[in-house]
Amino acid sequence: MNSAPVTGDDRLIYSVSSLLQEAKDCLELSFPLLWVEGEISNFSSPASGHWYFTLKDSKAQIRCAMFRNRNRLVDLKPEQGAQVLVRGRIGLYVARGEFQMVVEHMEDAGAGALQRAFELLKAKLQSEGLFAAEYKQPLPDKPRCIGVITSGTGAAIRDILSVLKRRYPMGQVIVYPVAVQGEAAAPAIVGALETATRRNECDVLILARGGGSLEDLWAFNEETVARAIHACPIPTVTGVGHEVDFTIADFVADQRAPTPSAAAELVGPDQAVWAQRVSRSVNQLTSLQAAQLQRAAQHHSWLQHRLMQQHPGRRLEQHMQRLDDLELRLQRNQAGTLQQKHFRLARLSQGLLNASPAQQIQRETQHGILLSQRLQTAMQKRLDAQGRLLAVTARALDSLSPLKTLERGYTVATLPSGHLLTQADQVTEGDAVQLRLHKGSLDCTVEAVHQPAEMSDK
Repeated sequence: MNSAPVTGDDRLIYSVSSLLQEAKDCLELSFPLLWVEGEISNFSSPASGHWYFTLKDSKAQIRCAMFRNRNRLVDLKPEQGAQVLVRGRIGLYVARGEFQMVVEHMEDAGAGALQRAFELLKAKLQSEGLFAAEYKQPLPDKPRCIGVITSGTGAAIRDILSVLKRRYPMGQVIVYPVAVQGEAAAPAIVGALETATRRNECDVLILARGGGSLEDLWAFNEETVARAIHACPIPTVTGVGHEVDFTIADFVADQRAPTPSAAAELVGPDQAVWAQRVSRSVNQLTSLQAAQLQRAAQHHSWLQHRLMQQHPGRRLEQHMQRLDDLELRLQRNQAGTLQQKHFRLARLSQGLLNASPAQQIQRETQHGILLSQRLQTAMQKRLDAQGRLLAVTARALDSLSPLKTLERGYTVATLPSGHLLTQADQVTEGDAVQLRLHKGSLDCTVEAVHQPAEMSDK
């Protein structure tokens, strides 16, 4: 228990413990939690798990204590000579009368400052919308030209060129060599992005470098680089460091790859995959064409069968057969009539011979001649009528014949597949067609296609 100061002989007298306690209280009330940067020395960690060390700079030092319940939350392992940044309270260790700092948090001084700058810039750019998805541009499927912004002598450019040569050898590659580390790196990267934008010779850009510490990668965390990437109209892919490394440039870029090689794989499509797709497409197209040709052949066979059934020649054959039938019937009727007349004439002649009157013979003879003339006239009229009917039928058949249409100067156009050409949109410029004339045929090539007015309006 601390002893209170006593008075005597007009003097205020403190005990050592009470003086140190008041000094301790005064220090703790005067200084809130604060940050101190310095170099670790005299580090020790006894069995209790607490840390004791001295924090110094070139001119002074201060004793520090970090108790176990706080130091177990720190990822950093303190080492002799390490430059650290600590947060704690100022006070006195009363038992020894030593000025000290009770540390609650510790981090590496260099990495900590950079990490705080990283988080501040990230929050600032994110609030401005530079990381928003609506600004992300899609990468081209088959880029004609690929731009690479990286060191011209590092391992990253060798890895990128090797991957692109293996996966996508037909793509042109333009390298914009820049410094990727140090004070000159950020302005060089910004200049390369502006040059690529001005030249407009690439379809996609790769911004890359190999692995390194946070300090080594810091050029890709600069605000000028982030804004240059955001302003670049060319789709940009970053491949900075290793898979665990993230930079501000990764968040602004259209896509982020974990390594430079992965960025090259992301930008350059695999030619083997494209070859397989082309092969599958060719096989599908061949199968579709074969099936279509088979259906067309079946349809053509069906149309040819129908044409044979309804061909004018078939109908003409039927009329000719009908005409022959009528002619045979006429001949049979005529022969029967003549035979009947002959029989009657013979009977009359026999009756005349039997009766022997000359007058009756003469009348009967004249009557027979008259009947014969009427019969011949009737037969001739019927033959003439049948002939006229046959001529009319023949002329009608002739006018319906496609051959007659060709004789008048018309042609029939067909495709090489045999299909009848009836519309202009069945062919394109350069297609071959065949024109059948009244005599012979022509093989032609389409020079121009003219659509009807009603179709062009549509």
